Amino acid sequence: MTLLLKDPLASLDYSVDWGSDYLDADGLAASSWTVEPIEAGGVTVVSSEFGPLFATVTVSGGVPGRLYRLTNHVTTAGGYEDSRSIMLRVEKR
Repeated sequence: MTLLLKDPLASLDYSVDWGSDYLDADGLAASSWTVEPIEAGGVTVVSSEFGPLFATVTVSGGVPGRLYRLTNHVTTAGGYEDSRSIMLRVEKR
């Protein structure tokens, strides 16, 4: 799991590279993102996109001093499912 810093006023992109070694000849067919915890003023998903080997999310907000988990859940064209997470610590910079 990766730990990254984010300013509460920034709107930033974060990506998960699912990579060809991991997926072999398979590719991503669906991708969704969740944020935990859900709270007033917390990190929110602005948009997301995915390609055959990657998934990207744009997030904004966050309460300074708090940790948030961004989780990317994917389904492959072959029907397999998996999740990976990114930890964000929000700090005023």
